[in-house]
Amino acid sequence: MNKFMKIAIKEAKDGVRLNHGGPFGAVIVRDGKIISKAYNTVLKTNDPTAHAEVNAIRLASKKLKRYDLSGCEIYATCMPCPMCLASAYWARISKIYHGCSDKDAEMLSFDDKKINDIFKGRRKGISLKQIDRKECLDVFSLFLKKKDKVIY
Repeated sequence: MNKFMKIAIKEAKDGVRLNHGGPFGAVIVRDGKIISKAYNTVLKTNDPTAHAEVNAIRLASKKLKRYDLSGCEIYATCMPCPMCLASAYWARISKIYHGCSDKDAEMLSFDDKKINDIFKGRRKGISLKQIDRKECLDVFSLFLKKKDKVIY
């Protein structure tokens, strides 16, 4: 299993355990070093833009003191939604590794697939590669079993 995806999964588990959001975690890496890591905080902040990838991009930009994150990669527990993908474009991130698919998120009642279908074919300039799906699905199962989960 990829060591950075393992950290993204830990982030997602923390967010699920704290009930801050869904089973989504992200890590931003440059030159083999972690720049930032985050999980989804939509429920904690009541901010629909507080997805793991966006949170990680904000932290990385603050840490590096720049908006241009060229040379960085994202490891995320799920395929980025169009908002997160657009944020990666704006940050100049060209490679994203994701675990679960938008179809997997749909099984949890998240709208990712519906929104991604609208933007299908418009993902030029960013490489999306699926890795470690099975391990990321374990986080989805953890979320699914939660009695107090909130679907948003």
